[in-house]
Amino acid sequence: MRFLTVIFSGLVLFGSSAGRSHAEDLPNILWIFQEDTSPWIGCYGSEANRDATPNIDQMAGNGVQFSRAFVPFPVCSSCRSSMMLGANAIRFGAHEHRSRRGNEKTYLPPGMKTITELMREVGYFTFNIGKTDYNFVEVDGGIYSTISKQNIKTPWRERTDDQPFFGQIQLKGGKTNTTRTPPSEKTDPAAVTVPADYPQDQMYRELVAQHHDAIRCDDKIIGGILARLKADRLLESTIVVYFSDHGANNLVRHKQMPTEGGLHVPFIVLGPSPWVPAPGRGTVRDDLINMIDLTATSLAWAGIDLPEWCEGQDLFADDFEPRTFVAGAKDRLDHTIDRVRTIRTDSFRYTRNYFLDRVLLQPQYRDNRPYLQALRDAYADGTLDPKLAEIYFGERPAEELYDVVQDPAQIHNLAGDPRFAKTLKDHRKLLEDWLSKGDLGAGNEPNEELAMNGEQKKWGTGVNAEYERIRKDSDGDGLSDTWETVNQRDPSDGHLLFTFDCGGWQTEGWYADGEVTNIAGYQGFLDFQLLSGKASLVRDGLALDASNNRGALVMRMRTDKVTRVKFLANGQLIGETVVGANPAYQEHRFSLTHPDWKGTIKDLKLDFASQPGTTVAIDWLRAVD
Repeated sequence: MRFLTVIFSGLVLFGSSAGRSHAEDLPNILWIFQEDTSPWIGCYGSEANRDATPNIDQMAGNGVQFSRAFVPFPVCSSCRSSMMLGANAIRFGAHEHRSRRGNEKTYLPPGMKTITELMREVGYFTFNIGKTDYNFVEVDGGIYSTISKQNIKTPWRERTDDQPFFGQIQLKGGKTNTTRTPPSEKTDPAAVTVPADYPQDQMYRELVAQHHDAIRCDDKIIGGILARLKADRLLESTIVVYFSDHGANNLVRHKQMPTEGGLHVPFIVLGPSPWVPAPGRGTVRDDLINMIDLTATSLAWAGIDLPEWCEGQDLFADDFEPRTFVAGAKDRLDHTIDRVRTIRTDSFRYTRNYFLDRVLLQPQYRDNRPYLQALRDAYADGTLDPKLAEIYFGERPAEELYDVVQDPAQIHNLAGDPRFAKTLKDHRKLLEDWLSKGDLGAGNEPNEELAMNGEQKKWGTGVNAEYERIRKDSDGDGLSDTWETVNQRDPSDGHLLFTFDCGGWQTEGWYADGEVTNIAGYQGFLDFQLLSGKASLVRDGLALDASNNRGALVMRMRTDKVTRVKFLANGQLIGETVVGANPAYQEHRFSLTHPDWKGTIKDLKLDFASQPGTTVAIDWLRAVD
């Protein structure tokens, strides 16, 4: 048995959470939790779904609609884990997608309890219909009651008389199969707006239209839930909350990306006074909302003091203070390892990327789907719009800053614009202050968890550098057998080959020694500036048989100024050349017949010397006969 770690500044986990009310005075609380759904709904201004989502629209008309609600993660398990505690999962170790599920089960830190457990302690009947997907083990055999098949659509009927209930009903949302939707009820692809960060073509119009169809399907289900509550005379005593866990599933810069599209979700609260104030009904609140505020608000509805770990606040409290920002995060998703942190303020989104050796659109579980294949194919053949090529396959910036009022699709990164230097500095400080309260994402996952999530799984096999520490490299070329197999190379040929085509580990283990910019350029290239005019690229960790690599080392490269390049192995100079300034890539050769090219090659080095500011780009390098 393992316990998740928790990091909070000054946190005492054993805070009181005693209830303040008698069970008979408490409202029922129902979370309608929808998967993978962006707010493309009539009441949220979707023209394509105007008059097509009547039940959700009616909830908004009779309740409170939040226009700027954001989830803490753009993926289900980390978001749902956060919602169950009312704290961001980076604080208590549940941030990695599908983590802590190995043979040795992992529990929450001692003293930390889910909202469900706290509700049960004050007399609530609890239930969940559908997925949970938490990154921790439920205690005592489960935190929800078992629901009989006959009451699966009316789970509240399983409770005792007059017992309040706290329940969740999970909807498929964007994952809904709409192939059987009658043509007359389907969204016209010509009527939708494709976000600007996707190709403006028929395939993506159909993707966006299908997402509208999925929302329409769930709107009918929501209507049925409300009708059954009304039939059981519970609607007037039940607070019904509708929201999603993250953005649209088939749009690759929505789900799994901590962007506006990935984190912005619908959020509507329908309920009786005094829990949902009557004067607020039928209104739209524009506050910046972190969805863990729903956890805090639900606890307040139940008369439960907020635990000390809870980062949310009661949205209907008399002393409610609007947030100045909401924060989000992204870590490992399935087999794809990443670390991103982001802050959303009134007009801007600031994002910090920690792993600059991989493009933003890394290999992932959707790689075989036509819409993603089309993106990769268009990039490969040079037909992808240059701005989209930059967004998906360009050099990953350390910082991003967007004016999301003017640029909601986050197309134009303002981080390098001197006009926004102060805005950048202010947002950087906001993020640093938020992270100072604790971020367990700064550490590495245990080897067994890497293996559990990234080795020959149905969603894919990991290709990030982190996996190399748990794998075997049979031929000593510095790339593991598994990595080479996934990237269509021969894991036993012992040949020197680096192509920089893997978006999940673009540098393939090369690193800079000296003053240079980030060496990872667009996918398929190393691309950097020699800031002081001299620097090196190094590749160590090799056990390469020199006799298996005879002939020449060929490097396809270009520079914008005349550059001298030296090639060394095991610290010995093997050859050198002068590369002329040329916008086109050219092949340059280093003979591998030098006397010092022998035995086992443990490391390689490329020394560059030119004028300060020279740009060097490398397409590939390989040993050829």
